[in-house]
Amino acid sequence: MDKKAERGESLRALDRLMEGNRRYVDAVRNDADISRLVRKRTMVDGQRPFAIVVTCSDSRVVPEHIFMAGVGDLFTVRVAGNVVADTQLASVVYAASHAGARLVLVLGHTCCGAVGAAIAGGAEGCVGAVTDLVRSAIGDERDDYAACALNVRASVDRLLRDAEVRALVEGAGVEVLGGVYRLDSGRVELLAPAAREARRPREG
Repeated sequence: MDKKAERGESLRALDRLMEGNRRYVDAVRNDADISRLVRKRTMVDGQRPFAIVVTCSDSRVVPEHIFMAGVGDLFTVRVAGNVVADTQLASVVYAASHAGARLVLVLGHTCCGAVGAAIAGGAEGCVGAVTDLVRSAIGDERDDYAACALNVRASVDRLLRDAEVRALVEGAGVEVLGGVYRLDSGRVELLAPAAREARRPREG
C-alpha cells in the first residue's frame, strides 16, 4: 500500500469515528454489531480494529458507545487520566503494527477526576503516579477544559516522540490525533494537531 492510500485509510477511520459519535449524541442504545456471528468471525479470523483509542478508565467514558462501535472495531487502551507511560505505548505500537489500525486517537474528557486531582495539587500513593504525569502536562492551568486538552496533547506528544510510533507514522501512514469528550453533550471535539490554544477545539 502506498503512502497516499495509507493516509486515506487513516482519514476514513477518523470519518467513521466521528460519524459514529454524531449518531451517539442522540442515540438511546448502541446498534453496533455485537452478534454471535461477529464474535465467532473475529475469533477465527483475528481482530482488525479500524482505530486505536487511548482514553480514561472513567466509567462514563466508553469508546465503543461514544463511537457506536461493535466487536472488533476498536483497540481500546484505558488508563486513569489517559496518560501514556511505557505500557500504554506498547499497547499502541502492538495494535498499529500487528492488528493493522492506522488511526490513534487520544481521548480525554471533561470532569476528569485525574485532571481535577492534578489541578488541586496531586495525589499521594500509587494514584500520584498518574496525577504527577497530568500535573507536568497542565502546568498552572486551572480551567477544566483547557487542562484536559493540554493533558491530551501531552499524551499525543509522548506517542509521537517514540521511535517506533514515528516509524509507523512515517512508514505506514498511522495518524496520531487528540480529542476531548464532553460529558454534558456526548460530543467528541478534535484538537487541531499543531494548535497551541487549548480552548478552541474543532467539533465533530
